[in-house]
This record gives sequence, C-alpha cells and structure tokens, in this order.
Amino acid sequence: MKSITKIHAAAAGLAVLLAVTACGGAVTGGQQTEIPKTQNTRDISEGVQADPAAVALLPGSYKAKGELTVAMDLSSPPMTFLAEDNVTPIGVNPDLARLVAKKLGLKLKFVNTAFDTIIPGIDGGRYDFTATTMSATEERLKVLDMINYLKGGSAVAVPDGNPQNLSNDSLCGKNIAVTKGSTQQLKHLPNVSEWTCTSQGKPAINAVTLPNVQEALTQLDSKRVDGVFYDASGLAWAQAQQPGHFTVLTPRIDTRTNTNVAMGLKKGSPLTPALQKAIQSVLDSPEYKESLEYWGLGESAITDATIR
Repeated sequence: MKSITKIHAAAAGLAVLLAVTACGGAVTGGQQTEIPKTQNTRDISEGVQADPAAVALLPGSYKAKGELTVAMDLSSPPMTFLAEDNVTPIGVNPDLARLVAKKLGLKLKFVNTAFDTIIPGIDGGRYDFTATTMSATEERLKVLDMINYLKGGSAVAVPDGNPQNLSNDSLCGKNIAVTKGSTQQLKHLPNVSEWTCTSQGKPAINAVTLPNVQEALTQLDSKRVDGVFYDASGLAWAQAQQPGHFTVLTPRIDTRTNTNVAMGLKKGSPLTPALQKAIQSVLDSPEYKESLEYWGLGESAITDATIR
C-alpha cells in the first residue's frame, strides 16, 4: 500500500496544472468566503444524521468496529484527489463516501491506492468498499457487488486548438493515452478501435498505458501522445484549470455502454444491503446535489442506487 504523501509526490509533475485557480465558496462562521477549491477541506457530511433504515441493515461486526475503510486512487480531480495540504482527500468521491459513512453512523478511513490494485484489495479483505469512479463491467461484477451512485462518461483530450483536427471517429493509428486498470484501457479503447478503425480496414488506435491521468496529460502537453482517453469530468477539470493546454473533444465519446459509475464491495458481502440503503439515502439528500454542483457535475446526478 502506498502512502498518500508518496502518491502525491509521484503525481507532482502536473499537480499544479490540474489544481490551481479553481475557486469556490466555503461557509465559515455563517459567512461566505471564497477560497480555492483545492484548499477547501470542509467536510460536507458535518451535521448529517445517520439513516435509521440503513443502520438497521448494518452487520453487527461493522457496528462493533465503528468504521468503514474506503479505497480510492487520489489522483483524478475533480472526482478524487488531495487538497493542497497533501493530506485531506477532496472531490466528489470523498464527499459522497463521507456522506455514506454518516448515513451508516460510522467513521470513515481513506486508503490511497493505485486504481488497478483496488479490486484485489477488496477481494482480499483489505478494504470494505471503493468509491473511485468505477463502472460496472462484466468482469468486475464477477467479484464485486456494485451500486450505482453517479452518471459518468468518457472523452478525449487533444492539444489546445486540436492541431490534427481529430474527432472521436478519426483516432485510427494515433497514440492515445489511457490509465492503467481503467475501463478506457480494458474495454472502451479496444472497442472504439474496432468499431471506428479495424472493422473498416484502418489501422488500430495505439493505446499508450500510463499510471495516472497526470502523467497522461503531461505527455499530451509535451506532444508525446496525440490524445488522452479518460473520464470526461477529469478532462473538463484539467482544461478549465489550465487554459491554452488542452481541448476536450465533444460530444463525449460513444462507448456503447451504460455510463453509470458505482461503488463496489466484495461479491455477496453482508454489508451490501446496508451500503445500498445508505447510498440511496445520500442520493435523496440535498448534500448530494450540493457536492455535484460544487464540483461542476450537476448533470451527473442519478436518482436510484441500483445494485448491479
């Protein structure tokens, strides 16, 4: 397991690129103050009460322990990343994980880990669940119970101004970066390459697998790759924080799949019913929409915490 400090240091090459200049309001002492979002370590779950219906479903072992462990890859703003204090997890996923824990009346422990190690960690019992913008693929559903909590989607970022005049349908033969263990690497890019390229006698899209989105955007900025295929929210954030570096292609790329993302826990876990009830309670709360609006993802709200 990697420490939060080590993960942050490894990603420092583009940390400023992804984090500076964004501002948002924080309420302090009843007054509205404007601080950068990357410095806003407020806990959105403060004052939120437990949901008795969710608590009633909680297994005794969790009640006795009084804590949930959530695994996240804290390298993908605005979904999941570290505040400028290098300690506090912030973003949509930390907000929602804190709310879920509060609905269950439990404390929450964050563990920062690489995306592709999260599922083995859950399967091995090291983490109780994950909230890290993970979609419910057929392979993941073999080992995880997954509960929808957000509408996602993928997009492609290219150098500012799109000098190669690329589109979602003209990536054949191009070097497109994807992050290790992501749905884009494992499923979406191979499928898009087949649909738009190889089935039409064109060269396949060349996937360049990199450890995280910071490294991918750094290589895009230095023209070592032609594009970055990643979560649309993360790419929109990068473009907004560093104007003049990236252009995100529109519309979002068609992956011919359900775009919902889900929290995951071990297949058949006794925690699943309680977690589903807590997530539904969060989706019904004002704090859910408050978090999404704050991070610029209001259109990503869903209404049903469906178990996949």
